[in-house]
Formats: sequence, C-alpha cells, structure tokens
Amino acid sequence: MAPRAVAKSVGRGRPVLVIPGFLASDLSTRPLRQGLRQAGFRAHGWKQPRTTGLDGSVFDRIDERIEAIARGEPVALVGWSLGGLAAREYAKRRPGRVARVVTLGSPICGDPRRNNNVWRLYEWVAGHPVDAPPVACTLEDKPPVPTVAIWSARDGIVASGSARAAGSADHSVEISCGHIEMMFAPEAIRAVVGALA
Repeated sequence: MAPRAVAKSVGRGRPVLVIPGFLASDLSTRPLRQGLRQAGFRAHGWKQPRTTGLDGSVFDRIDERIEAIARGEPVALVGWSLGGLAAREYAKRRPGRVARVVTLGSPICGDPRRNNNVWRLYEWVAGHPVDAPPVACTLEDKPPVPTVAIWSARDGIVASGSARAAGSADHSVEISCGHIEMMFAPEAIRAVVGALA
C-alpha cells in the first residue's frame, strides 16, 4: 500500500493503465493500483487474461482499454516486466493516446537471452524466440513520450543494466526490491507515484 502521507491531490484524477508482467494478471497488480488510487490517480487494470507474450493482439487490447478509460485525455501506462515492453511499444505506435510510460523491471535494451532469467520459459509459452517477437519492435528505441524506468539491482529476473540503460528512457529510478515485490513493496509504489506525478 502507498504511505498514508501521499496526498490524493498528487494524481488529480488522471487515468493510469497498469499492465501486468509475463504470466501475470490484474490480480498481481492490485496492490500497486490501490496505492495509485490512494494517491489520487484513476488506476485501472487491463482486464485481460494472463500475459503470454509480445504479439500484435497486445496492442489491440491496450487500445481497447485506453478507449474505455481515457475520458478524452492521454493515459499514463505503467508496465511491469513484459507489460513495460508492451507499454513502450504501444506508445511508439499511438503516442497521442499516451501521457507517459513507466516501466518496472522491464528489459528495455540489450540481449533478451542474457538479460532475462526466464527467457526459456517465455519461448516455451509464447511460441516464438524471445529476441524475435512476431511484431516489429526495437526495444532500445525510446517512445516519443516521457518515460521513466524503475529498476533494482536485487531484481533477480531482469538484469539491472537492461532495465535502466541510458538513452532508452528519460529518467531511471533505482529501488531495492525483488522482481515480484515491485507490485506491492511500498518503495516501489512510491517510485511509481513519483514517476507519474
């Protein structure tokens, strides 16, 4: 949960879409969304099945959710792990619909096999090589919207260098928690609120 000291005025009712990581669902992002709501954001889950890979349908699903929650204004995208990659790639395709992108433990650059400890599982589930998704994308290219990369040297799943590389994001913020904890650790929630504020 977010600290009680965070004022509701921080978010000012701005919309945020939180995209879960690989094999995760909205259930895993609930603590982060609750923290964002406590800070005054209109935080939403993506209301989709578990994320099983980066393919073209992901962008259609993000587009549908943004259409449902935008109320005529750009939406901030917060993506955890694979969800951050999807958020960044969507923002490259539809920048006018995105206020900013915040990634948490997302491998935004470098070799996906060397920088990601679950690449074999990813390939088995997704059905395509981790370094050759069925959609055109260049992970290192920064979206044309403000971006913040939140990373941890204690991540354990994604190499910290690939989650924070200079040039791939406008700002990077270091936190000290594991990959799974990024969805509920108070430090991580504070970092996301700060990145959105």
